[in-house]
Amino acid sequence: MALNRYTNGEYLSTNPDWHIVDSRWKAAQVLEMLHDAKVHTVCEVGCGAGEILRQIHDHLPDVRRLVGYEIAETPLAMALERESVRLTFKLRDAAQDDERFDLMLIMDVIEHVSDPIAFLTALRFKAARTILHVPLDLSAQAMLRPGKLIAERERVGHIHYFTPETALATVRDAGYMIQGYAFTPSYQTGSGSLKGRLARIPRRLLPKSLTIRVLGGYSMLIDASNV
Repeated sequence: MALNRYTNGEYLSTNPDWHIVDSRWKAAQVLEMLHDAKVHTVCEVGCGAGEILRQIHDHLPDVRRLVGYEIAETPLAMALERESVRLTFKLRDAAQDDERFDLMLIMDVIEHVSDPIAFLTALRFKAARTILHVPLDLSAQAMLRPGKLIAERERVGHIHYFTPETALATVRDAGYMIQGYAFTPSYQTGSGSLKGRLARIPRRLLPKSLTIRVLGGYSMLIDASNV
């Protein structure tokens, strides 16, 4: 991972809330995927400001321990404001911490790391079940707009770009077994401007499978187990 971007204030300058609003929406997607699963311990790798874990903490009172791992001090300071008896945060590489959990969350992280397969492989021991959220940046529209991916690279630090197939293949290549997946419309959390609202219209009218490949605006929520 290009650590300096996240630790020297550069990322904070373009993302001052560290995606707190988006995190609430992503937490809702995780809660929906969990359904009635019996989960007592949860960790999140790259937890940012900690809002996803805080939402899970508030909605699943039977979860007795939640731990967030973060490498940058700025979002960790935000996360610490969300701590409770059951919810703690660590400025630490999760792969270097021996604690294991029922569930591991890796939400919008692998597109930022230099070697996603090695990153995921090193984390397999952490939990029997893993839920990942992966932006699907590659689409026909992205290919026809050469500056789009570079703009995303500058704004949010994505250095890898996925399709549904490559996202699943990356998780499998790291030794996980895919149990299920769902597509999440990331465009719903985007700009409220007139341009942003107009861009949502064809995405709501076209079949989802076509929209993902042609227009983009979706991410993938992947439910995986440790083989």
